[in-house]
Amino acid sequence: MINFILFGSFFILLLLNAPIAVSLGLSSVLAMVFGHDKLSVIPTNVYNGMSKFLLLAIPFFVISGNVMAEAGISKRLVGFIDDCVGHQKGGIAIVCVIVAMFFGAISGSGPATVAALGIILIPAMVNSGGFSAPFASALMAAASSIAIVIPPSIAFVVYASITGVGVGDMFMAGIIPGIMMGLALIVIVWIEVRRRGITATRERSTWKHRGKTFLEAMWGFLVPVIILGGIYGGVFTPTEAAAVSVVYALVVGIFIYREIKIKNFIKIMVDSGKTTGSIMLIIGTAAVFSYVCTVHGISKAAQTLLLNVSGNKYVFLIIINIIFLIAGCFVDANSAMYIFIPIMAPVAQQLGIDLVHFGIIATVNLAIGQVTPPVGVNLFVAIGLAEKMKDLKDKTRVTIASISGAVWPMIISCVVALLLITYVPFFSMVLLGR
Repeated sequence: MINFILFGSFFILLLLNAPIAVSLGLSSVLAMVFGHDKLSVIPTNVYNGMSKFLLLAIPFFVISGNVMAEAGISKRLVGFIDDCVGHQKGGIAIVCVIVAMFFGAISGSGPATVAALGIILIPAMVNSGGFSAPFASALMAAASSIAIVIPPSIAFVVYASITGVGVGDMFMAGIIPGIMMGLALIVIVWIEVRRRGITATRERSTWKHRGKTFLEAMWGFLVPVIILGGIYGGVFTPTEAAAVSVVYALVVGIFIYREIKIKNFIKIMVDSGKTTGSIMLIIGTAAVFSYVCTVHGISKAAQTLLLNVSGNKYVFLIIINIIFLIAGCFVDANSAMYIFIPIMAPVAQQLGIDLVHFGIIATVNLAIGQVTPPVGVNLFVAIGLAEKMKDLKDKTRVTIASISGAVWPMIISCVVALLLITYVPFFSMVLLGR
């Protein structure tokens, strides 16, 4: 009965469009009341969930990403990548994928990447590239989902705080899987180019011009290099690396690009506070949800069921992929981590699956969930951007129905990449030397 109340009320609240933090917290309270638990443990669990030192990295990475976005790094990245591959057939769509990967390495957030790049790239793909408005919007959303796989990633920080694995190991392990997802989307672009008969729209840039645009964009490219290099070089911890990234972003935005003013900084801090607050509230309420699962034996029962049903790690990996893909349709990555990882990680360990590899599998699944209808958050950000653009050549209205039809080939291609990542640990572990 506790299971029914906990999960039943949780999904009912989700269907009623309640915020995910409210859904997690209220369903937990209802289950605790029915189970005659002491409600006094709620503040303790909320505090313990949010007070981990490692989670200090989250606000710093959020601020760093917002500063770099406001500093104009997006247009400089687009300019350089366009000089490199924009002359190919459908080149602007390839630019969209590659730039989203690089910008994701700066922001660490899928929706933020859609918002920062979509305003530039969606019109370019439609008006200059010859792509339909739904396809361009879907590609922008799908490419931006890679942001939580390419390091630095807030989802990796959350996973590391739950399981105890090294954040630096998660960051390093996410590089190749993120690139694989990008390549999978580029294949879809090539197929669409051939299907629509799209031709090249610009001449090849000179090496001199490429060098100039590279120097302008170089400061953005250095962000992941500084973070990963500092962590693996033993210069600073992951949390200190996040703080360093904020200082670096401010120096670039104020003194190099000179696009950050006082009024911009106030807006950046307000937006960062809102984002961090929502993430930490989710983490706090998810900790209470996890507590209820543990106290009432739900976690243990689920682990036993998974072991009995799966039998071996290959079947287990199929099951967890299905669960995470479905969960990603309804909840964000951070919430899904706190709900499922405490249950699944011990089972993965018993079956001999490396927890770093398991974390990559979970995160890639949840990245795909960001563009999976009906609640793919990136899709709705892309739809909102497209609706504001009145000068698109393609007048097809971008709705949830039209963008869902366009995004399915991209989801399938990313699932193929997911299966390779799942069953060939080499892709995740090779940079760790394992």
